[in-house]
Amino acid sequence: MTCFPLLFGKKVPSVAKRDPDIDEELLGLKNVRIFTYKELRNACDNFSSANKIGEGGFGSVYKGLLKDGKVAAIKVLSAESRQGVREFLTEINVISEIEHEYLVKLYGCCVEGDQRILVYNYLENNSIAQTLLGGGYSDIQFNWRTRTTICIGVARGLAFLHEEVRPHIVHRDIKASNILLDKDLKPKISDFGLARLIPSHLTHVSTRVAGTIGYLAPEYAIRGQLTRKADIYSFGVLLVEIVSGRCNTNAHLPTGDQYILEKTWELYEQGELIRLVDISLNGFFDAEEACRILKIALLCTQDNPKLRPSMSSVVKMLNREIDIGEIKITKPGLISDIMDLKVKEQKNNNDMKTSCSYSASSSASERQGNTMSFAGSSEVNTTFTVQYDPST
Repeated sequence: MTCFPLLFGKKVPSVAKRDPDIDEELLGLKNVRIFTYKELRNACDNFSSANKIGEGGFGSVYKGLLKDGKVAAIKVLSAESRQGVREFLTEINVISEIEHEYLVKLYGCCVEGDQRILVYNYLENNSIAQTLLGGGYSDIQFNWRTRTTICIGVARGLAFLHEEVRPHIVHRDIKASNILLDKDLKPKISDFGLARLIPSHLTHVSTRVAGTIGYLAPEYAIRGQLTRKADIYSFGVLLVEIVSGRCNTNAHLPTGDQYILEKTWELYEQGELIRLVDISLNGFFDAEEACRILKIALLCTQDNPKLRPSMSSVVKMLNREIDIGEIKITKPGLISDIMDLKVKEQKNNNDMKTSCSYSASSSASERQGNTMSFAGSSEVNTTFTVQYDPST
């Protein structure tokens, strides 16, 4: 069992334009090395494009060689990053005090002026999104054994976060682009910027909705109610992606095939789950095991969160320690249902505002552009940002 220790003071190097909010957090960290900006700039050759290994809404990631000889992944947050100060500090706090074979390891961070940089261990084979789901842009061969090993590894990492760490950690953004692979294709869960701590005495916490469309559990997306079952839903979607070799959402496909979870449920009802297995395997896979993993994925994504298994149970299911043959599988929470319900709730909210003599043109949805506001959580309104991840 891993516990978060009390945070004792530690001297932080003096630099110009320090942020007092960040300073206060950094002073308490025991296991985080504080790098200088110059040190990291030199490590990756002045952040040259030749050393860039990834890019997203948060900024860019560079491969760098540290003074001690370690190869690192240096995550430089952009000024326009979706990951603000709070998320930056969350990521440091969450990952600095825990260590597990299926989690990325944080080496340290840099905070100088407007610069916010995280330094992680370097993982040679990038993310599942860019390799397995990257549309043929990788020469890595994901055979059936490798895929099942990845599924079990991610499940073990999540079980550790959910059940062994105190307080429990909900990742909130489990997806293909946040599962990195080392030189042996061993998976590591990364990006803890959205993670939340949930004390064991609470059934859930109410929070703003943040995450990636296609992976969001319905109760979280609609009402802002966050539990560990939200991660389990996301993991279920990820399982389908790994088995099928397809992204969870693909607007280029016919309407009935665009959302992979809906397709999975359709094929399950028809008794034809085998049709979902990645054709690039050329038939070299265990058909019984493939269908069993897809059924586990459906168990994880059931619309009622109470029916979803715990992550420790999922690990046992994947390892054949629990027989799923007699477990009833109910309909999953589908993205189309979630979007329809949100639109209906938005319409009801707007109608209510109109009946109270509010101007319809001042509704929250119009002010926020691509966001929707809808009743939920402990607040009057919860803002839901539909975030599309281009890597998936």
